Amino acid sequence: MNIYYTGNNFNAYAPVLMGCVSTAVTLDEMKKNIKEAIQFHVESCLADNESIPDMFKGEYELEFILSTEALLNAYSDIFTKAALSRITGINERQLWHYASGMRKPRPAQRKRIEDGLHRLGAELLAVNV
Repeated sequence: MNIYYTGNNFNAYAPVLMGCVSTAVTLDEMKKNIKEAIQFHVESCLADNESIPDMFKGEYELEFILSTEALLNAYSDIFTKAALSRITGINERQLWHYASGMRKPRPAQRKRIEDGLHRLGAELLAVNV
């Protein structure tokens, strides 16, 4: 599922299910809403004897693909832009531009954000208390 941030809320759509969209204020709410929308869409298609993509026949797991704006805004209450700047090496002001949607990061910048978060995740997973 592709998830975007539009300034006030998150929106998502299922590219393989035409017209299956949802919006929400939080990322968690968006994930819940789009799962329900997909389930409703699939059930409606089956009830109307319409075909559905093979991936939705039986058990399936959703993968969420967040835009840079969605990622930065979803976790803004956990990571400050200063903290993200330290783990990504990207200027704090530039991160603000990405979060606001004023600028779109180049693929290399998106990769730096992703890699920085993955390094942090690996460090956290290695912690034993």
